[in-house]
Amino acid sequence: MSPEKEEPMMILRLPGVYRPQHDTSLLADALLFEHLTARSRVLDLCTGTGALAVAASAAGAGHVVAVDISRRACANARLNGILNGTLIDSRRGDLTEAVHGELFDLVISNPPYVPALADDLPTAGIERAWDAGKDGRALIDRIAATVHEVLVPGGTLLLLQSVLCGVDKTEAILEEHGMAVEISARKYIPFGPVMRERRTMLEARGLITTGQEIEQLVIIRATKSRPSPNSM
Repeated sequence: MSPEKEEPMMILRLPGVYRPQHDTSLLADALLFEHLTARSRVLDLCTGTGALAVAASAAGAGHVVAVDISRRACANARLNGILNGTLIDSRRGDLTEAVHGELFDLVISNPPYVPALADDLPTAGIERAWDAGKDGRALIDRIAATVHEVLVPGGTLLLLQSVLCGVDKTEAILEEHGMAVEISARKYIPFGPVMRERRTMLEARGLITTGQEIEQLVIIRATKSRPSPNSM
């Protein structure tokens, strides 16, 4: 049985912050299948407007930390928490480095994953919300390789990415770090303005077929293994 939808959230977007779109909605829906309680600690990496952080709180999480490299995004997340009657612990930082030494029951992330012209990541501007190096994996690889460090045993990661970026590689990195991996959701969406603008480049690299106008998004659900009784 599918969980019931939560009441609509009020999400304000400040100029220069990524607008919640299909990918945000897909992750918000996935949150409803996770068992969150007042004792649950949730980490939202690359929070943007804080929409997913607010959704996690609405789904029952007692403590939610929202992290973004953008100062404006951090302020936006904090504001949207207030608008929705919840306290979001919003922090500016570089992925899991912002929560070093802390552990969470659930990590959610909708990181930048659009293949860019160059590997150098932008240091300012709205492009930081989607540019992720030539293969689109600059942040995905780092999250997959470090998330186990901030998860409790049995804790879960919900990570959204495009199939264009190589789902198999993400799964392999997570498994190398002791995570049990599955694809929990898939959705085909039409290209947005950025993807349409880069269609020629993506075709030249063989990432899409000629004339392709849709991409597939997936949610990778990975669970950190619990120590066996014999090892304790």
